[in-house]
Amino acid sequence: MPPTPSRRSVLLAAAAATVPLALPPASPARAAEADPHDALRQVWRDLVLGTGFTPTAEPYAAKLAALGATARDLRSTMAPAGGSLWPDLPYADPEPDTDAESYTYSGNLGTSYHRLRTMTEAYAQPGTGLTGDTALRAEILAGLDHLHDQAYHASRARYGNWYHWQIGIPQALLDIDVLLHDHLGAARIADHCAAVDHFVPDSAVAAYTGTSTGANRVDLCRVLALRGVVGKSSAKLALARDALSPVFPYVTKGDGLHPDGSFIQHLYVPYAGSYGAVMLGGLSLLFALLKDSPWEVTDPGRQVVADSVEKAYAPFLFNGLAMDAVSGRAVSRGVQKADTRGIRQDDHLRGHAVIACVALLARSASTAERARWDGMVKGWIARDHHSPVLTSPALGVAQLARLKAVADGTSTASPEPTGHRLFPAMDRAVHRRPTWAAALSMASNRITYYENGNGENLRAWHSGSGMLYWWGDTYANGQYSDGFWPTVDPRRLPGTTASRKVLADGEGGAWGVARPDVRWVGGATDGTYAAVGQYLKGLSSTLLAKKSWFFLDDAVVCLGAGIHGRDGTGVESVVENRNLGAAGTHALTVDGSAQPVTPGWSATLTGVRWAHLAGHAGYVFPGGAPSGLKALREARTGAWSDINRGATADPVTRRYLTLWFDHGTDPTWATYAYVLMPGASAARTSERPADTGWLTVLANTNDQQGVRVPSLGFTGVSFWFGGTVGAVTASAPASVMIRESGGTATVCVSGPLRDGAAVDLTWNRPVAAVTSHDPSVQVIATGRALELRITPGTLGAVHKAVVRLT
Repeated sequence: MPPTPSRRSVLLAAAAATVPLALPPASPARAAEADPHDALRQVWRDLVLGTGFTPTAEPYAAKLAALGATARDLRSTMAPAGGSLWPDLPYADPEPDTDAESYTYSGNLGTSYHRLRTMTEAYAQPGTGLTGDTALRAEILAGLDHLHDQAYHASRARYGNWYHWQIGIPQALLDIDVLLHDHLGAARIADHCAAVDHFVPDSAVAAYTGTSTGANRVDLCRVLALRGVVGKSSAKLALARDALSPVFPYVTKGDGLHPDGSFIQHLYVPYAGSYGAVMLGGLSLLFALLKDSPWEVTDPGRQVVADSVEKAYAPFLFNGLAMDAVSGRAVSRGVQKADTRGIRQDDHLRGHAVIACVALLARSASTAERARWDGMVKGWIARDHHSPVLTSPALGVAQLARLKAVADGTSTASPEPTGHRLFPAMDRAVHRRPTWAAALSMASNRITYYENGNGENLRAWHSGSGMLYWWGDTYANGQYSDGFWPTVDPRRLPGTTASRKVLADGEGGAWGVARPDVRWVGGATDGTYAAVGQYLKGLSSTLLAKKSWFFLDDAVVCLGAGIHGRDGTGVESVVENRNLGAAGTHALTVDGSAQPVTPGWSATLTGVRWAHLAGHAGYVFPGGAPSGLKALREARTGAWSDINRGATADPVTRRYLTLWFDHGTDPTWATYAYVLMPGASAARTSERPADTGWLTVLANTNDQQGVRVPSLGFTGVSFWFGGTVGAVTASAPASVMIRESGGTATVCVSGPLRDGAAVDLTWNRPVAAVTSHDPSVQVIATGRALELRITPGTLGAVHKAVVRLT
């Protein structure tokens, strides 16, 4: 028996068949088999539906049964009428334009197509109870014709949200066309292609700007590629492939992947967990679709995408969740009214989607990359006990099949890494220790406080004002998943300093335009520990503050100074605001004394040296919190619709334990200091203030903030202005971290102002020699003191020198 030709050889042979050759005519069946567009259609079908799974086995059987049940419900409620296909989704806009009402109508049209796609998948998948149901197929086709004739056709002008017309609708439509291709007929296919060509012309990818960048560009390329597959257009496929190339290069401003691993969308919004995931998912699908075809993506720039898995995405994945610090508006979605399944979107489900993208991208990666990524995926699957990946409601059968294959494979599960990562291009930091992880969100003239838009994320005003998220290795992994965003006090987000001034929903404007007029945001790290700082100006407020965080082995030291406001309202710095769940009574112990667990309890605690929240963390207060510490237990009720107009209005109640410093009304240069110890026991927490030599606060003023921890050899300083702190002098604003270990030390410096001005640094410590240094570091002197001149550049990067001590 002759060997089976490879897919690549079939596709290349088919492409070559366009050249006239002296060959006998092929039979229609042979010609169809050799057509590269038909081959790609089968590949996409496999990518959408999945392969290699047993439909009667779990986790597939339950997923397929649920898909069938959803499709039956949709089928039973579908009622074609003028201006709608489902009564709850009117799409005929009486005043078509681009206002909020028109967004609703175009969104309803998009949802209508997605419902038809769900019904189509139930028809095409095995085990749904509707597999191959000819009556269902006829209803789907009738629905397609109804929507085409009334709304999505080549003579229609778009209204509402451009996204629905150029991405959401055509992606759903073309998926349906692939799955039902043999039952559509030539006329219907031509009509669908004409509609897509009308709304997504080639000019949509002619320039890399506006709504055609980053994740949006990848989505548009997916539409063009599938239009090429369905309509058998080699030109469309080539355009889709070539239009991906502008996505690949690193950028240093605006949308896309940055050299430090940051991912930005909408110019000012950190978005690895949402738009970045969409981009990664789209690229993984397109790479898999076009692999070994005449249109394979061969641009060497695609390596940037491969590198981003470990550089941009994995740092924000922890035990299966994608950190909210890089998920933008998505954190507010909860349960959407249009979702007939009633799935609550959260950080774990977003993480599962990213993990599925990594598993698929591995198919197009090098052998070494695939081995590493399979190990990472297997580890995430194994560790997500809060929301198991392999039963995730966010994933379809095809994604589960790919993930199950990795989970059952021979790769070794990788543990969560430890270390610190700074992302200066998006004002984010991630700190990982063996038993916990933390993420920090800040804002500057480059990065927004928060993003709202489309009626989403209306009250996350202060999430860029130093919000400090953290999770334990085996606990508190549902902290921000379990109804946090609709129930937390939005003026008391953990880690933030904020005015109690009343703000409007969507305050500051949509799409990330609200940014403080400050430059000094950044830090320095050796990859293990870090010093990070934020000059804070409040949103629509007179509030000013200098905030610093020093990320260590078992703790984060948090300092605040220069806290000043004239809003006529109170100003607070929040030590903690912990979600205790629907009925949590976690014990709070303060200086050894248990506090009441009844909701409604509050207190002003003076002279506090330490506090401990059972099952969560310890908190230490250097100097005994001289201004007093406020504490509150409360049950808070809200609804997802309060923060997202497309979400359900069902009430959600969660209990919280909040600790904060009340700086009073219109404070003048107030300060705070505390130490967060995630996962610490009460005993270990109580030992920390008793160890008076563990921490020295070197400075906590409007000019500089710094600490020294001798047992770790750690010194960290935020130089808001040049000056001397302890043994370190800086000639200009800078972030400095020094870590001594044995007979060596690593000196790390950045210029958070990003003006490129040189920083002269003196460490008044005997140094024998500089053994290595970055090209940006000039050695001026060693001996009795170390003198360096750093040319920091304009990207907030960290510059290092390693020295031998005497």
